[in-house]
Amino acid sequence: MSGSDTKADLHHYLRTAREALLWKLDGLDEYDLRRPLTPTGTNLLGLVKHVALTEAGYLGAVFGRPLDDPLPGLEDDAEPNADMWATLDESRDRVEAFYRRVWQHSDATIEALDLDAIGRVPWWPAEHREVTLRLVLTHMIAEAHRHAGHADIVRELIDGAAGLRADNNNLAPGDATWWQDYRARLQQVAEAARDA
Repeated sequence: MSGSDTKADLHHYLRTAREALLWKLDGLDEYDLRRPLTPTGTNLLGLVKHVALTEAGYLGAVFGRPLDDPLPGLEDDAEPNADMWATLDESRDRVEAFYRRVWQHSDATIEALDLDAIGRVPWWPAEHREVTLRLVLTHMIAEAHRHAGHADIVRELIDGAAGLRADNNNLAPGDATWWQDYRARLQQVAEAARDA
């Protein structure tokens, strides 16, 4: 990153988030990819499907470039949260292939337009619907990184795997014993705070 090309820098951060999100799927079977591990049903494959559909809307339809044949989940008549989980016929391969197709479509939009290009977000309030590519890119970076963080926690709940990227986990150094001791110490502090 040079720091001198704002569009390239924004695009880099979006790509980083995309890769981090997909990396969280590595090595898991269809069951673990779909397991709802929070009270609201958060699951890894659903997070990827949601981000893919969201990106397809923001970097496609918003700029008059709708993606052909998207996965279902955001139609007006879709059930609530249909974009947050994968049906049985939406395998990991299908969801991942769709997300990668979204990347190509979005990347073409980013390359074709200037940061000041105007789009329209029909699902936003009327007074905020007109947007620039700069704003949409910033929004999608925040959205993708937010959900990559969710995926990081869900993956850790599944098998203990954690970290930012395959080549940089961004975690404190320590073996399993160190992490158990660390967690126990945090638990003690939480209990002391509760009892204070």
